[in-house]
Amino acid sequence: MENNWQNFLKNLGEWRGSFTRVSLEGQVLDSIPSILTLEGLEENQLVRFRLRRFAQGSYDSEPSQDYVQDYRSVGNQIIFFETGAFSKGPFQFAPFSQFGAEYGFVEGDRRLRFVQLYDQEGNLSSLTLIREFRQGSNAQERPNLTLEQLLGTWEGTAQTVYPDWTPSETFSTRLEIQKIDRDRLQHKLSFGQHTITSTARIDGNKLIFENGATPRQILLLPDGTSTNAPLKLELRTSFFLEIGWLVEPNERQRLIRNYNEKGQWVHSTFVRERRIA
Repeated sequence: MENNWQNFLKNLGEWRGSFTRVSLEGQVLDSIPSILTLEGLEENQLVRFRLRRFAQGSYDSEPSQDYVQDYRSVGNQIIFFETGAFSKGPFQFAPFSQFGAEYGFVEGDRRLRFVQLYDQEGNLSSLTLIREFRQGSNAQERPNLTLEQLLGTWEGTAQTVYPDWTPSETFSTRLEIQKIDRDRLQHKLSFGQHTITSTARIDGNKLIFENGATPRQILLLPDGTSTNAPLKLELRTSFFLEIGWLVEPNERQRLIRNYNEKGQWVHSTFVRERRIA
């Protein structure tokens, strides 16, 4: 947490992009163009945030939303990692209240953000994909993510950061994704002394995990994006939320937000991994 502000500054710039609604079935719905400006002032002791959205579909139209806010610090509910990637969400999942999280990645002249929202009954209700490009650059969008791009063995490094100022931890990860048969795959994740193996049913651009305590699905989306979330959050059950971004054919980044059985946010993790086989 000690470098949170410096890591936040790695997002400075003018970013042109769009907010795109995604259905729970993984279908891309409508998009609204956006311009996000993060301007460092007073020798970067202050950051001015300005978000304009254009419901008429053109940057040349009057913005339908024009929101400005100044920041001199960032709250503990948002963690920035060394690349500028971030994870933001509430400290507590509570019954009968809306719940959600936002994630962001920075890679060169690209940013990718994603928002997952749950309704008051704990059902996954809204997904928003935000693709952003640095103004004046030649940055390109990544292709739609496919299962074939994920198959194989991935090795990487993860950093876990805690909201209570506990020192962060760094550890190695290994992820193996392979098809068992035409319609199923095996997902084997190893980190530290732990190994978690699960299987999923393949349904188009959906990977559906039905055997765990909390059914969840991964959606494979445009711009190399994946979202991994429970379909319903249950009280007294721990859970995690994850977004992935394939930034190169053999390089992937993931952001994970973990909550315990009391519904408390316990830590956030940033993973950078490469496919080795």
